[in-house]
Amino acid sequence: MSGSNRFTLDATLTQRGDLRHTPAGIPAIDCTLTHRSVQAEAGGERKVECEVFAVAFDDVARRLARMPVGGELRCEGFLARRYRTGVTVALHITHLG
Repeated sequence: MSGSNRFTLDATLTQRGDLRHTPAGIPAIDCTLTHRSVQAEAGGERKVECEVFAVAFDDVARRLARMPVGGELRCEGFLARRYRTGVTVALHITHLG
């Protein structure tokens, strides 16, 4: 199975965990992002507000660990299950703009 799974989000960093390391020694960090915007839909405008759980690894995790809570950022990445056996999703951040 293949297909597109690219996600870009302009958001505010509202919560950030501590920088940790995976069992393989890769830096990792969890965070919560808040997004607010107005989007075009069905010929009108829709006010959008949401929170997104996100995770980052390696150099992106190190950069995110240095960013202040409340700071604005553009995240690019992909969506995957938050937990291996769960149904909720998380944004896996692969690039910070």
